[in-house]
This record gives sequence, C-alpha cells and structure tokens, in this order.
Amino acid sequence: MELNPQQISAVRYMDGPLLVLAGAGSGKTRVITAKIAHLLREGGLAPEQIFAVTFTNRAAREMSERVAASAGRPGRSVSVSTFHRLGLRILKENPAAAGLRPGFSIFDTADAESLLRELLRMHWGGAVDAAALRDAGRAALSMISNWKNALLTPDQAAANARSTLDRTHAAVYRDYQNHLLVSNAVDFDDLLLHPARALQQSSERRALWQARLRYLLVDEYQDTNGAQYELIRLLTGERGAFTVVGDDDQSIYAWRGARPDNLVTLARDYPSLTVVKLEQNYRSRSSILKSANALISHNPHLFAKRLWSERGPGDPVRIVTVADDEGEADRIASEIVQQRARLRARWGEFAVVYRSNHQARGLELRLQALRVPYRLSGGNSFFDRSEVRDALAYFRLLVNPTDDGALLRVINVPRRQLGAATLSGLQRLAGRRGSSLLDAIDSSDLAVELGGSAARRLLAFRDWLAHWRGRLDRPAPALRDLLADCGYENWLAGESRDSDQARLRWSNVELLLAAIERRSLTGEEPAEILRSLALDDALDRDEDEADPDEVQLLTLHAAKGLEFAHVWLMGFEEGLLPHRNCVSDEQVAEERRLAYVGLTRAMETLTLTLTRQRRFRGETRRTEPSRFLAELPADQVVWEGRDDEPEERREARARASLDALKNLLD
Repeated sequence: MELNPQQISAVRYMDGPLLVLAGAGSGKTRVITAKIAHLLREGGLAPEQIFAVTFTNRAAREMSERVAASAGRPGRSVSVSTFHRLGLRILKENPAAAGLRPGFSIFDTADAESLLRELLRMHWGGAVDAAALRDAGRAALSMISNWKNALLTPDQAAANARSTLDRTHAAVYRDYQNHLLVSNAVDFDDLLLHPARALQQSSERRALWQARLRYLLVDEYQDTNGAQYELIRLLTGERGAFTVVGDDDQSIYAWRGARPDNLVTLARDYPSLTVVKLEQNYRSRSSILKSANALISHNPHLFAKRLWSERGPGDPVRIVTVADDEGEADRIASEIVQQRARLRARWGEFAVVYRSNHQARGLELRLQALRVPYRLSGGNSFFDRSEVRDALAYFRLLVNPTDDGALLRVINVPRRQLGAATLSGLQRLAGRRGSSLLDAIDSSDLAVELGGSAARRLLAFRDWLAHWRGRLDRPAPALRDLLADCGYENWLAGESRDSDQARLRWSNVELLLAAIERRSLTGEEPAEILRSLALDDALDRDEDEADPDEVQLLTLHAAKGLEFAHVWLMGFEEGLLPHRNCVSDEQVAEERRLAYVGLTRAMETLTLTLTRQRRFRGETRRTEPSRFLAELPADQVVWEGRDDEPEERREARARASLDALKNLLD
C-alpha cells in the first residue's frame, strides 16, 4: 500500500517539531517506519542517532520489525524501545545520579504493594484488617505513582497535601523512597522519574544525550504522562527534532497518569509546531466510522478531525436490546456461531469487548456449552505465580543482597525457624542502622536483640547466600542448585494439593530457569537479566499473541490497538459505559473515548448490546441505555429488540436464527 498525500507530508517534514494526529486505523505505524527510513536515506542521520519510543513491548517489536523491513540493514541499528526501557538505559549509565549502585533491582507492582502495606502497618500501629490494608496499599501506590508521573518529590507531595489521607500518603511516599534506596531498587515509575530528574539537574548529561539523540519519534503520544513529556523535551532540546504521533480521541489511560492535555502543552512549548492530520481510515466500513465520528464529536478538541474510508458503507451498526445479562450472553454466543458458519470465517475474526472483566463470565459459559474456542485476555501473569516469585526472589537476593523485599519473601521458604518475632527484631535493628536487612545481620547487637539461636540461624542464612552468590558467573545453574540445596521442590510438593499440581508448579520454575539460561547465553549480566524479566512482565501483560482460531474476549482497554472483522460491544448501559464511578465532565469524556476505541476496533460488522435488567452484586436491577447511544447517527444504526420494534421483524429474526442453527446441525 502506497502512502497517501497526508502520510507523505508527515514522512518528509523535517524542518521542526511535528505532531501527526493519526486517527484509528489511519496507518500511523506505517508513517513512523517510513519516516525512519526517510531520515536514514534523505535526512543525513546515522541509525544510532534515531530513537523511536512507544508504550508496550508488542508495539516496539512490531515497529522494530517494520523498520528493519523498510530500511534494510541500517534500520536494525535504530533504537526502538518503550519509554521505560529508554529510561532504564539512561539510568544504567549513571545510577549514582539517583542514589543507586550498579546491580539495582526493579520492584514490580506486587513488591511495591507489599512494601507499602508494611509501611502503612507501621504508620498506623496496632492490628489492621488484612483486606483494608490491601486496599490501602493499592490506593497508596496509585497516589505515589501519580506524584511520580508528575515529577513530584515526597517533600513537594507533602507541601501540596490538603487532606489527612493525602498527608498519610505523602509520609508513606517518603518512607517508601527511602526503603527503595536502601534496597538499591527502583519501581516502574522511577524508570521515568529518575532519568528525567538526572537530565534536569545536569546540563552536561543533558548535552551528551541531545548530541547522541538527533531525532526522536514517539508513538501513542496521547498516552504520555508528565514525566514522559519532560523526557521528550529534555532529550530533544530547543531543536525540537521530533515527530510525535497520536490521537487525542483514543486517550483512555488517565487512571495511569496519561495527560491528553500534553497536546496543549506541546503546542504551547513549541510555537513552530506543525500539525498533520491522518483522517483516511483503512480498517472500517463507513457506517462504523460515521457512528464513531458522531460519538466523539461530543468531546472537546484542540485539533478537530473526521475519519473517512473508501471501503464502502457496509452494514448499519446494530444496537440490540435483550431482557437481561443471560439473554445478552446467549444472543452473542449464538450469533458468533451462526455468523462464522454463514461466512466460513475463522473464530479469531470475532471479538467481544466490554468495560469490565466481570461482564464476560456468563458469556464464557455459553461459549463453552457451544464448544466455541475462545481466549480471555487479562489473566494472571506467569510472574504472578507464587513459585515463580519465590525463585525470582532468591535470584534477586543473589544479585542484589540489599533487596529487603526479596529477603522477606524467601527467608522462611522453605521454613528455617525464623518466625515473625525474629524478623520484626531484624527490621528494628536495620531501621536503627539505616541499613538493609541482610546488612543488619552483621550487627554486633544481633544476638542481644534477637537471642543466640535466632542470631545463629540468620548468620547461617547470610553465609549460605554468600556461597551461592559466588557462583553467579553461571546464573541459571547457580539458582537451580540453590533451590535443590534448600529442598525447594520437595517443599513445593508439600504445599500443593496433589502431585499433578506439584509437577505443574515445578514446571513453572523450570520455565523461569530456562528463560534465565537463554538470556545469559546472549551475554546479559545477572542484574540485566533480572531487569529485563521485570520489564517484560510489566509491559507484556494482556499482550499474549492471540490464537487465530479463538474468539477474543477482552476489555476495552486491552482492545486498544487491535482490530477484528466482527465485534460485539457488551453492556452499552449507564453504570457500565459510562462507568458508574464517572461523575465529572472529564471522566465522562474519557469514557466516551473508551467507547470510541471500542467502535473503531470493528472492520466489517459492529453490534452494541444492552439489557433491560442486569445482575449486580447479587441483585437484579433495572438498567438504563447509555447516554452515548443517543449520540450515534440515526441513519447509520438499526435497533433490534426495543419495545417499539414491529412484531413481524422480531418473528423474522427469530426464524432466521432458528434456520441458521438448523443448518449448523445438518
């Protein structure tokens, strides 16, 4: 497919900062890869001077493959990565700027929440309900993440605190950062925060990176937060040698800190900014695009655009009303079966998207009953399995002995007679010394604080770890032998419900060991292997490759960036879409963008469903149609199942469904 005039304009423009407003299905990745090839051939830039960043590993891999295909061998030397991997690269060059030492760890979400729960327990004192503490830890992490994304320090967060809860979070933020530093660790947000601060504070480091990075391309710009925008600004300097590509109508991650107003900030900070709009859609039929355009027109826009397609009008968008959520699941499942048979299509051409995961439960049962293969996105990560986390914690302790989170996870796995009282005493000792837990074992006060037998067991654990740390030149064999030496496999079997589960859980450990071995054979150092595994997990969640012969069930957030021939969007009702927690105009605007994303996933047919009543937390409640339905163009949609639908139309549809099912059985 050749580039259209607007795409050509975006590719060839190199006279200053450029914003490409790329509507859904308008070929934005093609523009980015074509521009990289143009910069290499016509722009006089070396591959090492061009950097491209996006948000997920999948998007980075796809872009890297396309660059190599379009630009040949030079394209393979272009840096294509996620924002977080670029941040890690900057941080690794000078960890001391962030108070870190080489070999620092990356805390994942579970590590961060565990640490915050402990800090909150200490802050409150006394017994705390476990469920309440879990929720409080998640709320604290969300708030701290927002502060980091806005580049706010703990002191700044405390100064801006207005409520008791904000002051508590600010105090915990300070303790949290101190614990990370003592553990020689960062969390996911620090991979943006620390590099941005390092570039802000050092003109020499900033000049070095600006000389190295001569042109920057940014994908999904609408999803950038404050720290990411600051990185763009600091890396490109006054030259503004960048192309950012995005779509404000698809900004759906405010809850992660994304700031769609970064479009406004960009126009303000770069008065010479040129804007190119990509409005030709290559994905969807016109009826779908006209419906999506009408819906999103109710949101405010800095730059207006209107998608269009040459693919023909297609079928009208269907809006199907059913009695309840059981009827909704029945209707969708049976229609998928019928349509696949009629069109001789693959299961993978069909997708059902929804606002919340709980909506898929009934549909799963219907698909199972009809023996329809399906894949449910959003399952647990491989790295969430307890046995994988245990093995990784041992590996982390070998690489980074000051990693307190890893130590607390495995010091009694398998059991070593080191109980809660011993660990609490060790934590008090470490707190007084301002050291890590493992370093505190060297304290001359250890036996006085904990007693002789506990002290001897802790010293034995320290020496045991030191022995295996000495074998890290071969990380996978060292970790395997460590687990064998402590009897972990037998302990795991004792913790499993039966032998089959024990074998499955140990096979997960084997998979982890194999992954470590593969990375070590490519020359990665142990610390780098750990950081790669942590980033792969964080950036690959919900991104497993779909089986082409499975119906896809996924949330609207997970559907972004994907496309399917036939799409059903469940639950177009008040309380679901828009979500019941959305009250402000901006929250409703984001929900409208979420609905827009759902509509524009469809290529050929699109069906929106809603119910008259739905079960919610054990109760059956009357529902109201989503306000967004009234914003769709009447001439592009057809309603089915409404009270005012003619009886003959209902009967004809019922006969057609029955005939289709009979044909399936013949």
